Amino acid sequence: MENKNNVTEFILHGLTQDKTAAKVCFSLFLVFYATIILGNLLIIITIKTSEQLNSPMYFFLSYLSFIDISYSTVTAPKLIYDLLVEKKTISFVGCIAQLFAGHFFGCTEIFLLTVMAYDRCIAICKPLHYTNIVNKHVCGWLVAASWVGGFVHSVVQTLLAIQLPFCGPNEIDHYFCDVHPLLKLACTDTYIIGVAVAANSGVISLTCFVVLVVSYAVILVSLRTHSSEGCLKALYTCTSHITVVVLFLGPCIFIYMCPSTTFSADKMVSMFYTIITPMLNPLIYTLRNEEVKNAMKKLWSRKVKRSEK
Repeated sequence: MENKNNVTEFILHGLTQDKTAAKVCFSLFLVFYATIILGNLLIIITIKTSEQLNSPMYFFLSYLSFIDISYSTVTAPKLIYDLLVEKKTISFVGCIAQLFAGHFFGCTEIFLLTVMAYDRCIAICKPLHYTNIVNKHVCGWLVAASWVGGFVHSVVQTLLAIQLPFCGPNEIDHYFCDVHPLLKLACTDTYIIGVAVAANSGVISLTCFVVLVVSYAVILVSLRTHSSEGCLKALYTCTSHITVVVLFLGPCIFIYMCPSTTFSADKMVSMFYTIITPMLNPLIYTLRNEEVKNAMKKLWSRKVKRSEK
């Protein structure tokens, strides 16, 4: 493949070309992004300052919130800015950087969600051995493995994209740079690379999803021996995690297991894992979790007392 590249920047089509709709979307997504930042920061601060939230589940949840902030920041600020300008451009280097960062944080989140399912499986199925199996040392290694796995995946995706020759046109029918839209612009046959992309991204998403389903199947079988109160509490925790998994992994599997053809629904589907899920995660994990809600109340009461002094 001759690496001929005459393109120095790309033009993004964004979400909409309608100016009125763009203004409405600007206000909407500005609120969404602010909610993502504030909601996930609140989760992190609450977990780090609370003595009650010291279990591995909350250790993983704090990292999930950090990743959600980072992941949404890769696409949301550029999306919000582009809604106010007519010509939505991004440099070639910026496009590749956005692709790398998006896949890095996205894949890390997939691995971390899988780790969280493993944590819940051990906690429910082997409660007596839980603290020995999932200790602080193991938690640290699991989080580190998630970051390394996301980095390796992202490097592969970036190398696949960066070797593509681009000689025009340079218009991307999306609101951010991703592998599939770039494959459509390449001046060469991209079938093999498209298969490699599907194998790298799609198979990871699908495999982790299967592992998650199996984990929760084991949990459901194990819950039959628990008391009704313990069973209900475990189900509340698991339901929150399953909701996040479906909202995040479902769209990922749809996008990356498909051929390198942009469907009209791709933008809307991508919204789920780039903006909607990071925004909903704090609500999902707090509304159904009394421990987190109580810790937030204590945190708020401490701040009120300090302000009154």
